[in-house]
Amino acid sequence: MIDSTVAPIVVIGAGICGVSTAIWLQRSGHQVLLLDKGSPGMGASYGNSGLLAAWSIDPVSSPQLWRDAPKYLLDPNGPLFLKWASIPSLLPWLRQFMSHANDTSTRRIIGHLSPLLYDSVEQHKSLVRDTTLQRWVRDSKFSFVYPDLSAFNADAYSWKMKALADLVPTVLTGAAVRETEPMLGDTFNCLAVLEGQGHITDPGQYVAELADHFCHEGGRFVKAKVVDLGKQNGCVTQVITDQGPIPCSAAIITSGIWSKDLMKKIGLNIPLAAERGYHVVFQNPSQLPNDPMLITTGKFGVNAMDMGLRCAGTVELGDHHAAASRAPIKLLHRLTRKAFPQLEYSGTDEWMGFRPSMPDSKPLIGEIGNSKVFTGFGHQHIGLTAGPKTGRLLTNLIDGQLPNIDLEPFSPDRFRQ
Repeated sequence: MIDSTVAPIVVIGAGICGVSTAIWLQRSGHQVLLLDKGSPGMGASYGNSGLLAAWSIDPVSSPQLWRDAPKYLLDPNGPLFLKWASIPSLLPWLRQFMSHANDTSTRRIIGHLSPLLYDSVEQHKSLVRDTTLQRWVRDSKFSFVYPDLSAFNADAYSWKMKALADLVPTVLTGAAVRETEPMLGDTFNCLAVLEGQGHITDPGQYVAELADHFCHEGGRFVKAKVVDLGKQNGCVTQVITDQGPIPCSAAIITSGIWSKDLMKKIGLNIPLAAERGYHVVFQNPSQLPNDPMLITTGKFGVNAMDMGLRCAGTVELGDHHAAASRAPIKLLHRLTRKAFPQLEYSGTDEWMGFRPSMPDSKPLIGEIGNSKVFTGFGHQHIGLTAGPKTGRLLTNLIDGQLPNIDLEPFSPDRFRQ
């Protein structure tokens, strides 16, 4: 158990994983300091689709990827893009990633991710229970939108994998599609609907208000850039920032894609890549969906949010220092017009951010050796979904309690030489 009475536990990164961790540690009686070079909730937590995706257990690296990836890259309406200048540096990651694109690895990853994701809505509700933040977490259904029943049937492998976690949809066709989601265009005639899902109506503001709640309850937030970690006898003793050193009893790294650089400071070369995700918010929309949905032909999520209709998705592999591309944004505009031909709006807001992605599709959750340095990053598409549970699990570890799931598959030590 970590004693935080002399020096605080420092959480580095104020996205959903970091803020959730800070709150759970605080509730467990620890002195906690939250650090970020920017404002809370302004990284990947800001621009995601707001979906609590308990259904996102089957990894992108399924066996179908061998068939789909070349097709997507050649199709101007495909959801996959590459920053070609980044290919040389990405090749080692891509080789590892594709090595998992087989049935055995897919089933193994699903077995590991299911305990982390299955209760995501309840985990968010637990995080905000008895606070003014309960309004952010909404119950909903979730629909996978297909052109027709044959397209749904062609996706049989994905649904077979989801069924391993008891995720079995109700399939609607014909007039029932329009009755369920009237704003869909007539090129979409099949819905696969999952009950018991959830979403957030403004993820960036949600995380910002969680951070405010943490501070109101006695926590501290400091805006500073972390440049290194100081150690004595193999254990972290201070977090070194551009504003000076901060003593700590433990350090928890929840900095998303930026965690990779900090890991190098302590001798770990983590194969973390940036999946660059995009969104378009259609402001003052004339129509809204009854529930969130995924347009399967473009692999993008659709969610009614406080600021408008957010359409978020696509994958662009590339360096996280490179500028945003226009092609994914243009694609989201084209596909949205096709999906919702009657949609009118007053303007748009566009965004690009970085999903921190591991080649084995599993985040790093745990302690690095006995260093008192803990990790909570690398969640790929499930950061918002798994953030509160990640924070609870890290708090269990710090308190010396046995977590209720096996954390060995998520251990950062799997990358130690």
